[in-house]
Amino acid sequence: MAAENNHHNQTGLIIFLISMVGSMLFFVYIAFIHPGVEGIDKIVDPATLAKKAEMATVEEVDPETVEKPWVSSPELILAGAKAYATNCAMCHGATGLADGPAKTPETRNLVTGDWKAGGKSSELFATLQNGLAGTGMVSFKSQISKNNRWAIVHFVRSITKNKPEDDMSKLEAFAKTAD
Repeated sequence: MAAENNHHNQTGLIIFLISMVGSMLFFVYIAFIHPGVEGIDKIVDPATLAKKAEMATVEEVDPETVEKPWVSSPELILAGAKAYATNCAMCHGATGLADGPAKTPETRNLVTGDWKAGGKSSELFATLQNGLAGTGMVSFKSQISKNNRWAIVHFVRSITKNKPEDDMSKLEAFAKTAD
């Protein structure tokens, strides 16, 4: 009888060892050999896809040739997206979520639009022009032309969920005096 129990223990030990070796091989495969899942870290927002499809049909325009750059248009939004990618994405992130590689604790999420100095077009322009004291937001007056700053304003307003209404007559008056 003792020999029979010993046989059952050996069978259990062999099954246990095979299970452990199989588990370890599976772990090594997953951890070091399998290439992983592509794109799992990128959540696709249907609204973003629709906006990209809409912008794909827009012709490029040089913001410097626009007579009234404070008036938003799909062309200026596209130009603003390009200027934003060059000048703003480092801190605010490619999609405006305050997740850029050079972000600071003060970096604003432009999508939620928790504005420190206001979210109207004139206020956003003034922020780009003058910067924000006490934060990492510097003045872009000497780095980005006036019309490109307006284009960035239009892009930011196109991605934000907090878009205060502009009074167009006040905006035009502001724009004519802004440098």
